Amino acid sequence: MTEVLVVVDHVDGAIRKPTFELIALAKRLGSPSAVFFGGADASAAAAEKLKAFGADKIYVVDDAEIKGYLVAPKAEALQQLVEKTSPAAVLLVSGYEGKEVAGRLAIKTGSGLITDAVDVEDGGVTTQSVFAGNYTVKAKVTKGTPIITVKPNSATPEETAGAGEVEQFAATVSDAAKKAQIVAAQPRQATGRPELTEAAIVVSGGRGTGGDFAPIEGLADALGAAVGASRAAVDSGWMPHSFQVGQTGKTVSPQLYVANGISGAIQHRAGMQTSKTIVAVNKDEEAPIFELVDFGVVGDLHAVLPAATEEINQRKG
Repeated sequence: MTEVLVVVDHVDGAIRKPTFELIALAKRLGSPSAVFFGGADASAAAAEKLKAFGADKIYVVDDAEIKGYLVAPKAEALQQLVEKTSPAAVLLVSGYEGKEVAGRLAIKTGSGLITDAVDVEDGGVTTQSVFAGNYTVKAKVTKGTPIITVKPNSATPEETAGAGEVEQFAATVSDAAKKAQIVAAQPRQATGRPELTEAAIVVSGGRGTGGDFAPIEGLADALGAAVGASRAAVDSGWMPHSFQVGQTGKTVSPQLYVANGISGAIQHRAGMQTSKTIVAVNKDEEAPIFELVDFGVVGDLHAVLPAATEEINQRKG
């Protein structure tokens, strides 16, 4: 069976959930082969986890010559691996780095590129939401090796063991790829909440919060959710831009999206309307967000959310 390369998204060896989703999708196209960029100290534990979720092969690429630089060395390493394995496709997580690496890899291998897929079917046919989520299109790469980036929460991980054969892969990185070097990094402040673009549940707040995000954060913590914000909340200085959901912020596609005090302007909808289930809380019953939702509550979020949070916590015991 032809290999399908899955680029592992991890932080210091801790593999993120979207990688397991990619492995599940890769099984539709061929035999999943994970590509892990990291040192020997992290690769052994990562290999066991990848095997448990169905990876038949794990290529371990020592990142000693890669991790100090921006995306170019990783793209070069993947190019060499593609040339070695002739895979049916290469799958990456849709994110800032994933899409940049995918674009470079497509150029290097003379291949077609599809970004932000929300599904990958047998035969390599992808589904995408375009024009701010107003249309769904099917697409397929017709040239070279299909390079596909997939949005988080597009598939359900399957805990079915694969062969898990580990192979060390030595990549040669050119000097030209080492021109953009990382000289400093600021660690992300730990909140205990999931990453916004990867979260299965997102609770967002907008202008209606009046700057008080305590009810938003309380509900998010009760649900194990990420916190998001509308552009109005970010522009008012209530939340950092990294929390912004929308056309000029991040695009999310969780199983559940809860919009609180958000009017539902097209710019915000563009970033969240592919969510599987949408709930809105707003005092204005004429708010555009209600045209989009599966469930709506007309009421003051400062009263509704604490009551919902209390009920959820009681049910959790």
